[in-house]
Amino acid sequence: MAADLGTLRANLTGLFGDKLISMEEGLGELTVVVKAADLLDVLKRLRDAKELRFEQMIDLCGVDYSTYGSDICEGGVYLKSDEASVTFPLRFAVVYHLLSVTHNARLRVRVFATEDDFPVLPSAAEIWPCANWYEREAFDLFGFVFTGHPDLRRILTDYGFVGNPFRKDFPLSGNVEMRYDPAQQRVIYQPVSIEPREVTPRIVREAHYASKAGA
Repeated sequence: MAADLGTLRANLTGLFGDKLISMEEGLGELTVVVKAADLLDVLKRLRDAKELRFEQMIDLCGVDYSTYGSDICEGGVYLKSDEASVTFPLRFAVVYHLLSVTHNARLRVRVFATEDDFPVLPSAAEIWPCANWYEREAFDLFGFVFTGHPDLRRILTDYGFVGNPFRKDFPLSGNVEMRYDPAQQRVIYQPVSIEPREVTPRIVREAHYASKAGA
């Protein structure tokens, strides 16, 4: 039987108190937001506390909240919580998806990097070893730097890749392209040679197409 959310909420509040910036419920699961400075302490207690026992981290993902919820960012605020009293004026966050086999419970933990220009968070690899490759993915695609990571390097893109492709300001055409140079007899990188593009909806049929078919 799945854990009761009321019990889980009470246990989280009792163990962490003001270390939880917010706690939200959605789709039958809880999401808590914590400060970067408290992250490792909170994650360790989530794993070890007998009331919680989140033994497994099943996923870790980066999020770019730039222009979240609107076409443009208003006043530098990227995310407004469902709780009107809580506002997060930060762009980049990492979300940890946790599973308690003991209590059959799931939990999401969101933490914001304090600097938009250089997002840095502590590594969770010593708490859950599987975080190693997940953090490398967030480093590669979003540019997060995880302090204390044993081998932080790109995992999906090539070594000569420029930029972080999951950031919302990354150009769709990329920054560089790769080709084989016969003169040098090796693969080289050069600035991308195609014009920048934007994703726009493709119009398949004009409006009221079906109503004109019998005309």
